[in-house]
Amino acid sequence: MSVTTTVTELRTLLASDEPPVVLDVRWALGDPHGRDHYAEGHIPGAVYVDLDTELAAPPSPEGGRHPLPRAEDLQEAARRWGIRQGQRVVVHDDLGNTAAARAWWLLRHAGLTRVTLLDGALGAWRSAGLPLESGVPADPPHGDVVLDEGALPTVDADGAAELAVSGLLLDARAAERYRGEVEPVDPRAGHIPGALSAPTGENLAADGTFLPPEELRKRFEDKGAAGASRIGVYCGSGVTAAHQIAALEIAGFEAVLFPGSWSAWSADPARPAATGPLPS
Repeated sequence: MSVTTTVTELRTLLASDEPPVVLDVRWALGDPHGRDHYAEGHIPGAVYVDLDTELAAPPSPEGGRHPLPRAEDLQEAARRWGIRQGQRVVVHDDLGNTAAARAWWLLRHAGLTRVTLLDGALGAWRSAGLPLESGVPADPPHGDVVLDEGALPTVDADGAAELAVSGLLLDARAAERYRGEVEPVDPRAGHIPGALSAPTGENLAADGTFLPPEELRKRFEDKGAAGASRIGVYCGSGVTAAHQIAALEIAGFEAVLFPGSWSAWSADPARPAATGPLPS
């Protein structure tokens, strides 16, 4: 199945006999008001998803700021969102899907295949002149979806360190965080030695849609993806790295996620940190 759904396609699907569940994952680092933004205006029928509490387990030094939730907890949440077995799901945020990709990846990891990102996110819906509704609607009817885990691969800190040596490890954070010039939230600045900088924002065109597949492929080939035996991705806490994995899939590459990402790596004083523009 495609990674993305266009606004035109979503509008058609919503008017069909089998409409998808639309998940609104409004979240940004340093902005805890996602639910308020959702209430101000959202795609009619969309269900708000709280990234911190529904798409992550409680933070810990070992697991990072956004550990993967348990399968049973994600299943309970997905049923609250109204997802039925076999139903399509379209997810979006209001930031180029850099947060919504976490839901896309988690549901794919949990075994669902009919999950896509709304290309261009909420901005594309607005730009098309389509209506928004305000307020917080009543909860949807409970779904019956059955979720598991492990359908998509992950690595731990040791696996990420190995990928940086024997494969290709991409750091999806902003370049200044990779270089160690700033660190707004995690214990230490810098990057995993051997990782290459590949900021998530560079996956997107100016309008917030993904770059065309051929441009994404060149972007990752320039990083060494074509010759890599295995590709891994991390970010600050395993959120925007999921967007990188989506972009890699559009480009024709498979990649594994390091869920703890820099938040877990930097919390372990035994793990080295590199700084500057070079991998090591």
